[in-house]
Amino acid sequence: MAPQKIYRIILIATLIITGLVAGSQPTLAQTEQPPQASSKPKTEDATGLEVQLHLLLATKSATGDDEKPPASLDAVVKQLRSTFPFKNYRLVTTLLNRVSSGGKLSLRWVGSPLLAGTAATSATPGFNEFNVQEVRLAQDEQGRDVVKMENFKFGARIPIQVTSVASNGSSVPVVQYEQTGITTDISMREGEPTIVGTLNVGPSGDALIIVVSAKRPASR
Repeated sequence: MAPQKIYRIILIATLIITGLVAGSQPTLAQTEQPPQASSKPKTEDATGLEVQLHLLLATKSATGDDEKPPASLDAVVKQLRSTFPFKNYRLVTTLLNRVSSGGKLSLRWVGSPLLAGTAATSATPGFNEFNVQEVRLAQDEQGRDVVKMENFKFGARIPIQVTSVASNGSSVPVVQYEQTGITTDISMREGEPTIVGTLNVGPSGDALIIVVSAKRPASR
């Protein structure tokens, strides 16, 4: 075979091998891409909120200073005095509970008499219920922190003693339970006690004042 023909064969083979190697480089570049970092799952908002429920009893009879509500409710009592003619406001009970933002709250308890002169005893106690479908930390249009409560519900069954006439004509005391309560949606400033509503209870015209507040607990 002539040297010139052998040289042409070697040259053509070299060009074919070079083309094959060059054509395979894009494929390698596609298959050897570094792995992408996996995205972290979004964690749920676990912000804790302290919810305080205050029950105040408003009466027409004046009493001593020893039954005054705590100083944290001074603004609430001042607002009540400017609106209602009651002479005295006393704190019946305060309940403190912790709930996550976006969570729900449900309480039931057997309470002491809410009203003086009711028939509440160990045998006929009063029953109370407090429910919130959702407690959520949010911001208002001005960017201020607020707490929203959806389907806020408070209810109480209060024993009332009435007189009934027996078959022999004598009068006998009978205890009947009266249902009272309120259901609403509310929005309030964080940490600011807010009046949810008032309920007229008892034959003497007394009123039960429902006050609630919620805030994030102080960091320790």
